[in-house]
Amino acid sequence: MSLYHEAAGILQSVRKEQASVKSLVFSKKGWKSDPKTLFALSTEAAKWSEVLSEALEKSGVLGVEKQLTPELALVLTHDLFLSKKGIALPASHGLYMSVSKHKVRLSAELTKARLRRGCASLDQLRAKIDELSSNVSADGEGNGAAVAKYPRWVRINTIKTSLQSQLDTTFAEYLRSDTVRETLSGGNQKRLHIDEHVPNLVAISPNIDLTTTKAYKSGHIILQDKASCFPAYLLNPGPSEGDVIDACAAPGNKTTHLAAILAENDNQNAQVIACEKNDLRSQTLTKMTRLAGGEKSITVKAKQDFMRLDPSAKEFRNVTALLLDPSCSGSGIVGRDGGGLTVHLPNSTPTDNGKASSSSSRGKKRKRYASAQQQHQPPTPTAPATVVEEQEEQPLEDEASTSSTLQTRLTNLSTFQLRLLQHAMAFLSARRISYSTCSVHFLENEHVVLRALRSRVARERGWRILRREEQVDGMRRWGRRGWKGECEKFLRDEEEEEVGDGEGGMGGGLAGKMAEEVAEGCI
Repeated sequence: MSLYHEAAGILQSVRKEQASVKSLVFSKKGWKSDPKTLFALSTEAAKWSEVLSEALEKSGVLGVEKQLTPELALVLTHDLFLSKKGIALPASHGLYMSVSKHKVRLSAELTKARLRRGCASLDQLRAKIDELSSNVSADGEGNGAAVAKYPRWVRINTIKTSLQSQLDTTFAEYLRSDTVRETLSGGNQKRLHIDEHVPNLVAISPNIDLTTTKAYKSGHIILQDKASCFPAYLLNPGPSEGDVIDACAAPGNKTTHLAAILAENDNQNAQVIACEKNDLRSQTLTKMTRLAGGEKSITVKAKQDFMRLDPSAKEFRNVTALLLDPSCSGSGIVGRDGGGLTVHLPNSTPTDNGKASSSSSRGKKRKRYASAQQQHQPPTPTAPATVVEEQEEQPLEDEASTSSTLQTRLTNLSTFQLRLLQHAMAFLSARRISYSTCSVHFLENEHVVLRALRSRVARERGWRILRREEQVDGMRRWGRRGWKGECEKFLRDEEEEEVGDGEGGMGGGLAGKMAEEVAEGCI
């Protein structure tokens, strides 16, 4: 049983930490499973994850077997159909039965997935998948045969170190690149580009694994995508400003970034108040805070729902800024194994008829390249009044599917996001809020902010969009902006099919807002 739980954990860490399967398995001791077996299962499950996710999602297994996580279902289904020895558990074991009793349905969906890819047999499909994975060698590291699409972004944790110190030590052997694109085309060379927008952020060649380095293990460097650095940098709390609330803080990258900016600005009095309602994610947040050295400036409110905070409470009278990065569709996130493997996950949210979505799952961290009209056309849904709870990020329908399920889910998410933003606006001393998502959809980004700005609390407190000329220098120079008109003041980071100008990052949207003592007309 430990093999499958440990393999599921590896796949989860691949997405969260952007580390390779190899480094995650072999840099850690104390596995209950044989490391070589664990590595083989995790790697093969990642290679097959797109096909297996389709079969799992269309079969509706996750909607029935509540004890199965998407990652756990993925590795079990892999061994059920693709391992010579089958699932390495007794037939009477609960995990074995949770998948095997759906074997007929899963087999049918796997056959359909195979035929959709033009393969007459499982062997042909296996050869095709192996060919697609041919740029990743057996140890999980890229072989340099193809140019990767995304760099690896690394934030220098200035709570513990400095950019120059890391250039002199961790990155001493790296060749300096003038653009992000140059870090992608260097083959097996170690290349580094210092970002021109976000301070203390560097892009390095994508196939380099930093998780085994002393700097990573000691919290001196943090693997954090460029777009993920925008919210804290846009807030940029100065030396005389008060506390900052991170409303949905786990795993903690943005939280520790805020703490680092406070330290850089010599603000020794302010605290970052980090809220996380989920117990397990609260533990991750606490661990990340300690690793980054932020214990003195970060107050972790474990198992704390931000929506239950009282904005008028004395405890929060000194809060002048809030960072909101709520649960969203995740449609703009690109996930990749450090060695080049992409982990796709099935949708665990059933549709209205009780079955899993009929569309193929591209994975939680796989970007959707929907048409510009689909992404930016302002929808006019009627949100159900009863749907206000926070929802987990899940994969969405692809372009070929009907839009009703997607529209319903986006509507539900935007309803929660709107309530979260309005709640943040009610904090009495708040002057700035950064609202960000990792979604490409207008409904979760500009639409939420524009609705919030029309609310009573926004009008009474004078909330408006932060003008471009008021934004911190790097964000003022950022070229991609929001959807039309007033939304030009919004920031967007949507990756094109190619890297283009080499700015890099991940898809998503972000807006900065500030409150004036007197309401202004450009709300």
